[in-house]
Amino acid sequence: MTHWLIAPVVLPAMVAPFIILAARYHIGIQRVFSVVGVLVQIAIALGLALRTSDGTVLLYQLGDWAAPFGIVLVGDRLSTMLVLLTAVLSLFVLLYAIGSKWDERGRHFHVLFAFQIMGISGAFLTGDLFNLFVFFEVLLIASYGLMIHSGGNARLRAGVQYVLFNLLGSTLFLFALGAIYAETGTLNMADLAQRTQLIDPDASAGIRVAAVLLILVFAIKAAIVPLHFWLPSSYAEAPAPVAALFAIMTKVGGYAIIRVYTLVFPADLELTAGLHDVWLLPAALLSMAVGAVGVLAAKKLDRLVAFAVISSMGMVMIGVALFSEAGLAAALYYMIHSTLAAASLFLIVDLVRQSRGHVKLKTAAPVAGAALTAGVFMAAAIAMTGLPPLSGFVGKLMILQAALDGPLPVWTWALILVSSLVSVVGFARAGSTIFWKAQSVEVDETAEPAAPPATLSYVAVGGLLALLLALTGFAGRVYEYNTATAAQLYAPQPYIDTVMNTPGKLGRAGDAKADYDTDGKTGDETKTEGETH
Repeated sequence: MTHWLIAPVVLPAMVAPFIILAARYHIGIQRVFSVVGVLVQIAIALGLALRTSDGTVLLYQLGDWAAPFGIVLVGDRLSTMLVLLTAVLSLFVLLYAIGSKWDERGRHFHVLFAFQIMGISGAFLTGDLFNLFVFFEVLLIASYGLMIHSGGNARLRAGVQYVLFNLLGSTLFLFALGAIYAETGTLNMADLAQRTQLIDPDASAGIRVAAVLLILVFAIKAAIVPLHFWLPSSYAEAPAPVAALFAIMTKVGGYAIIRVYTLVFPADLELTAGLHDVWLLPAALLSMAVGAVGVLAAKKLDRLVAFAVISSMGMVMIGVALFSEAGLAAALYYMIHSTLAAASLFLIVDLVRQSRGHVKLKTAAPVAGAALTAGVFMAAAIAMTGLPPLSGFVGKLMILQAALDGPLPVWTWALILVSSLVSVVGFARAGSTIFWKAQSVEVDETAEPAAPPATLSYVAVGGLLALLLALTGFAGRVYEYNTATAAQLYAPQPYIDTVMNTPGKLGRAGDAKADYDTDGKTGDETKTEGETH
């Protein structure tokens, strides 16, 4: 058992109270500890990703209590990759917050930021559904605070809407957990994967209801149409660094769908057949189309980017809904790409807002640092819309290739290509309005020019764009990694064996284990020989 696996959760959990207790009134010290904490987080996440890159499944049993009795964290290729993505994204978002001084506009920014990283990392690493719910709540509570950071009526209204939607999701999540526990007697995902195989499909009403509730909850988190209404206003009104960090939040919902519906309720499971494998692809296609229309119809740049997030999440879910290794590998590649592209666009929106005071799509005087800002906007827009040569184009080709062997190939190809064209038109309209047409506006010589954005802000945006370039250059290597990850997800027995057979209190390998019947009630005890890992 490696203790490093719990470090991505414990480290930000220690940084946050330390900042409150030791550096509450010293923004400089807060910044130092926050940046150092994120750098250490990146080092740990990179180490875990390298450790699991050969297919190893890492397990951490809290208090040495064995599953399914104790809390476990599980690190495999997917979870460690997403923890690393979260940490890297956090670094550039943090640099932007410091450079633009967003962290000075309200109290406890760095504390909430640390708790947010803790919640996201925990959600990726947890091995049971109840703690997935707990980490959802941790990251949501932190995000509530970050949403209304620096105040304002519009931000407060968007925050209330955000809270209400997510409370609805949390309530449904609790109902689903109650139903699953009543039917199976466990919430450990590896244990559930074994027990759902034993339930009689003719007596499965409770577990089928729970499976539907779960995918509804995860669809709300992932902002899949028609459960996306909370996202445009929430992300558009959030402070720029917060919205950029939120780019990974919808991926948490996508991750939960991938994990639960490849491990616990796979597509070939007769018990839940037809509950998610039939309508998930149409919902994903609809999400992409609605997002693209929103991009074209948006009247403000921040809402345009928010709808682009919905469209990109639809693209990710298309790959997931194909329920094939090729589709999932393409979806994971696009998930990395869309997180980085969306984050960079949210930060660029703030560069425009700093000069104009608003981000309405109407012709106005050029923004400060117009040439550089226009350049990074063009690069990020090319990436987000999937134009060559950046990673969005590569990811889109991967999904189109995978869709040839899936259901609805004609609809999938048609909607992807048309939505991409619509998104290109929407971004081109926004770019020409803000940057090109601005050159024809007469500048008031008597007015004091706006100060250009801080250099550190451009460093943060440039860093994210550099990562997109790297993702394009190493697309083959990343796709190979994701293909192996998809194969691991579709062959979960090593994951199950590691979680269930690793020795610990009340569950050492070879000890007597409680058998159970299909109602989830404890029955006769039988001797089993577990494989020790």
